[in-house]
Amino acid sequence: MNEKKISDIKQQLDDTSIETLSDFIDEYVNDGRPGVAKLIDQAVRKMDKLRVERERLESLREYEHKYELQYPHIAGIDEVGRGPLAGPVVTAAVILPKDCEILHINDSKKLSAKKREELYEEIMAKATAVGIGMASEARIDEINILQATYEAMRQAIGELSVQPDILLNDAVTIPLVDIKQVAIIKGDAKSVSIGAASIIAKVTRDRMMEEYDKIYPEYGFAANKGYGTAEHIETLKKYGPCPIHRRSFIGNFV
Repeated sequence: MNEKKISDIKQQLDDTSIETLSDFIDEYVNDGRPGVAKLIDQAVRKMDKLRVERERLESLREYEHKYELQYPHIAGIDEVGRGPLAGPVVTAAVILPKDCEILHINDSKKLSAKKREELYEEIMAKATAVGIGMASEARIDEINILQATYEAMRQAIGELSVQPDILLNDAVTIPLVDIKQVAIIKGDAKSVSIGAASIIAKVTRDRMMEEYDKIYPEYGFAANKGYGTAEHIETLKKYGPCPIHRRSFIGNFV
């Protein structure tokens, strides 16, 4: 019988990486103690969740697998911030290595802020290249939000350190780009590359809005990220616009 305390085995399970859970199970499967059996059951459930998550990730590689033989460097592109009343629109382009595994990549809107931050760091560490673009509220007012988004997307592509062979875009075809493009409706939930770009763009913009909150605290930008919540609109009516409000978006409120 294994003489190790169950509390120590529990700590070992907590410290075990998801890739080595099978080794943990093999080590203690014949221990015999009910407490250890419960820990084995936890490990088995974790492995089952890992299997399900890997199957989900594989389904997100449909477009990557379709194009990877002909186009080695596939860039996913997405934007965040087309709808807010304040702040920039931010875009990201991400090229991931072939078969790169980053668990829980998804449409950024489906993830918690904590999980997005964790995935942001992992994507930045593992990606072949990341490019970020943005268009200010002044530029949005000048040329309209759609054209500003396209401009920011072209900037993100230009910021990539590796030239992409093909672009997987979330729903749009970007004008004035010579690289082959594939527009995918709801692409951030259907392509791992676009999902990664969605996370990078979202975290980048959220961090910017949190910094703006320190400069213009009355508008609650850290919480609303510039979107037209009821509280934001009431504050806008009370104080008027600040320098980062989009004048072309707020005519109904001021």
